[in-house]
Amino acid sequence: MDKTVELQTVDDEGLHNRHQVSESNRDKDFDRDRYELARAGKKQVLKRRFGLVSMTGLSCGLMCTWESLLVVFMIGFENGGPAGLLYGFLLVWLGNLSVFITIGELSSMIPTAGGQYHWVSLLAPPSTKRFFSYMTGWLTVIGWIAGLTAASYFVANLILGLIHLNDPTFHTANWQSTLLLWGVLLLCVIINIFISGALPSIEVIVLIIHILGFFGILIPLVYLTPSHNSPVEVFTSFQNNAKWSTQGLAFFIGLQGNALAFVGTDSAVHMSEEVKNASRDVARSMVLSILINGCLALGMLLAVLISAQDIMATAEHSLQGGTGFPFIEIFAKAVGSNAGATVMVSIIVILEFCSALGSLAAASRMTWAFARDRGLPFSRFLSMIDQRTTIPVVAIVTVTTFSALLALINIGDATAFNDIVSLVLEGFYISYFLAISLLLWRRLRGNISPNETSALSSPVSSESTHSCLSWGPWRLKGVLGVANNAIACSYLLLLIFFSFWPATPNVTAENMNYAVLVTGSVSLFSVAYYLIWAKRSYTGPVVEIDLHTL
Repeated sequence: MDKTVELQTVDDEGLHNRHQVSESNRDKDFDRDRYELARAGKKQVLKRRFGLVSMTGLSCGLMCTWESLLVVFMIGFENGGPAGLLYGFLLVWLGNLSVFITIGELSSMIPTAGGQYHWVSLLAPPSTKRFFSYMTGWLTVIGWIAGLTAASYFVANLILGLIHLNDPTFHTANWQSTLLLWGVLLLCVIINIFISGALPSIEVIVLIIHILGFFGILIPLVYLTPSHNSPVEVFTSFQNNAKWSTQGLAFFIGLQGNALAFVGTDSAVHMSEEVKNASRDVARSMVLSILINGCLALGMLLAVLISAQDIMATAEHSLQGGTGFPFIEIFAKAVGSNAGATVMVSIIVILEFCSALGSLAAASRMTWAFARDRGLPFSRFLSMIDQRTTIPVVAIVTVTTFSALLALINIGDATAFNDIVSLVLEGFYISYFLAISLLLWRRLRGNISPNETSALSSPVSSESTHSCLSWGPWRLKGVLGVANNAIACSYLLLLIFFSFWPATPNVTAENMNYAVLVTGSVSLFSVAYYLIWAKRSYTGPVVEIDLHTL
């Protein structure tokens, strides 16, 4: 005899509508993705366009690890030297692998676009879940907006750097980079809205260019360089050019650059309601992205360290009236041609633009999801879905608008702008830490069912008991899983702590790291807004569908 599953949907007016579906027809009427989303209390409103390959392409292209590592190369080199930069990269790579194996476990349990704030709401103690979920949501939304701005800023300044490389009389101004940044944002909006159906195919192409472009730069860089540094210089030469009190302290401060190169891996989480077989393939795409990008970035890092001569002198010339990016001049010296370096850097410009394109997609979905759960002002408006394209057009435009407004700060003060953009690292890593530490706590308490099918007929929402939580098909079992969660928490604490340190010990108003001020201001604003307004309207993830077996 067939069991009956009752679906209770909540319409726009807040009215509850019930209907029953025969369990024997569940596979026909609701595929596994739709059913798992219903367990999380959410209706399927976005079209599932992405598969494993296209989502891996979006994650790889958005992270842009080997490309971004070149852009932020001097952060780690100045605080660590060749060996410090290399071993710091390995630490960050392995740390991120641990983090995103754990994030994969969470996404497999609850595959929704909300990601971290949704998980925190389910895992936190009942007395604190609303507050911590709300704070996590704000930090993630702000982090993604800052991430989109940073990716667009890189594109704009790389273009200006190329102009200067070919015309040394050209001197850049902050307003020029802001205008170019706006142009990048505009192009990203056009593609995300009007060519949204082709986005999965575009991301597959991005993955191909991402890999081929790596070889297109690495081969001429290594082959055409007239002389190479010895392995001893690369693997054993630690430097403390910023003059910190100890070499160890310099090493840990230099981790910030490597960490920035891995930002954005959780983009797959926020696109999960558009991914087929999300409970498995979201986690797979994140881990694949970490492995692929880590291997490519390690190869590029070794190529630069082996090929580049007198890096500090090159960096000083580049940053004081040069292109602004030492790696551009390293390329030019290596191949002996500005034209050749221009072609090489153009590949990176294209791929950094693809990073901005993916960042807008992920940022808009995160914003839409948080608005859907009434976590943002004007939530009803921000959570609207365009019926023709089945994408959150309002959220896309809103995120782009705030990113463009943020770029105005660059016109007046580039230092202040860079510190605001530093929210990328703090916002993401704090949200990861909250979710992963709560998962570890619940895991040690035994509050998660070991059988991923045991709770399929029970709703998983913030209104339900924690005992109904069950593992998804992706997880590390037993002691290995607990150990990995603990390693991920330790790594995140380390990175969060050192991300607030300045780049040099001689701190002035110009070179101070204002990240703690910016992060604190955002946190205080969100707390104030929560106490004044959102405490009454935000109750955690809204249950749109209650699913249970009669």
